Amino acid sequence: MRVSHAAARMSASFDDPNLVGVAGLAPVLGLAQRCGLAELVAERVTLQAVGGVNAHLKVPALVAGMIAGADSIDDMGMLRHGGMGRLFTGVRAPSTLGTFLRSFTFGHVRQLDGVAARLLARLAGRAPLLPGAAQVTFIDVDDTMRETHGYAKQGVGYGYSGVKGLNALLATVSTPRAAPVIAATRLRKGSVNSARGAARLVADALVTARACGAGGTDGSGLVLLRADSAFYGYDIAAAARRGGARFSVTARMNPAVAAAVTSVGEPAWTPISYPNAIWDEDEQRLISDAEVAEVPFTAFTSRRKAEHITARLIVRRVKRLNPGANPQGGAQQAELFAAYRYHAVFTDNPMPLIEAEKTHRGHAIIEAVNADLKAGPLAHLPSGSFAANSAWLVLSAIAFNLTRAAGCLASVFHARATTATIRAQLIHVPARLARSARQLRLHLPSDWPWEQAWTQLFDATLGPPPST
Repeated sequence: MRVSHAAARMSASFDDPNLVGVAGLAPVLGLAQRCGLAELVAERVTLQAVGGVNAHLKVPALVAGMIAGADSIDDMGMLRHGGMGRLFTGVRAPSTLGTFLRSFTFGHVRQLDGVAARLLARLAGRAPLLPGAAQVTFIDVDDTMRETHGYAKQGVGYGYSGVKGLNALLATVSTPRAAPVIAATRLRKGSVNSARGAARLVADALVTARACGAGGTDGSGLVLLRADSAFYGYDIAAAARRGGARFSVTARMNPAVAAAVTSVGEPAWTPISYPNAIWDEDEQRLISDAEVAEVPFTAFTSRRKAEHITARLIVRRVKRLNPGANPQGGAQQAELFAAYRYHAVFTDNPMPLIEAEKTHRGHAIIEAVNADLKAGPLAHLPSGSFAANSAWLVLSAIAFNLTRAAGCLASVFHARATTATIRAQLIHVPARLARSARQLRLHLPSDWPWEQAWTQLFDATLGPPPST
């Protein structure tokens, strides 16, 4: 591909008031409008500061900017180009939105949490966000460090990874057939322990998941909380059980867990069918370096007896790799005994052993959500105010969920695509605005590769309501 004309025969000017570069925002904000985002904000967010007025207009504007790719307050200026003022109402200047964010307190952030939870439940009712949630639903919890620079931001500290910044705690909801959406968030100081406040987040996430249909109307479906070893503790397991969920948490290799692992007899180990496992024709079994076994285990015995929890300890062992050659030269010495690395999972998941272990490993899906947010609105935490950055995190989750719902309405492919892909293919679509017979019409590029998906999204959100 090359430029079709010589440089001397080309020119450019920013002078068309009828063009927009993000026409895909129209159907996504139409979906937000049908789910009552502005009404939820007006009902629940009670900002009284001078900069906090018209929250029902400013919250959707911030969310719209994030959906379009904004990762800082200045980036909100992309909402004010060309014909955006004709396509949308309530567009605000970046400085106005920055002042609005700085008017938040912790209590107002919690009010915004309530808006995000209720909006997710409404989105699940209008889009196929969580198919199969009545049968099996996964709640995944994890935290991630968001690096910051300078000394002006409140709460900044060095976290477990050695990175200086703020700590974001997330809970996602997914099913075996659906990509995850964000059920709850908390922004915390950079030096915080991973598990601090996680039990409350789990409780909130379970309430939101139930509102989205998790477990079914009669509560008979499986709702499984998954977490890594940073969240191994009584509070997390107890919060899951109080919410009617099962738990599957990576266990720390403390003396009690180590003793339980060593008690597993050799005949109890079962090879795992990994994709790269080798089928041995002579022995008629899979040969793999990974094997699993389980033993009953009572955890948290240092607490009072009523708080002891007895469940399954599922152990996976992986053979350690041996050096490829003798350091002294010559043939490699034969293995005297097998050496393994052990990974234990404490769970009350009722699935069979192999399936339960595989299901727990699916917890890694939340890392994709962390990466997705960091490649989008959470690339920066833009304010020096901790409460403003907390509100920014909640708004990022709202934008993520709206984008995911839009993808579900567009096509099967976009239902599982990253938000960056959805932005590139469905949001960042240029359009020219025209008015005819008192109707606004969008003229989009011909031969757009994702025309069918975009049209399906547009019809589902801004088209006429279905006949009943």
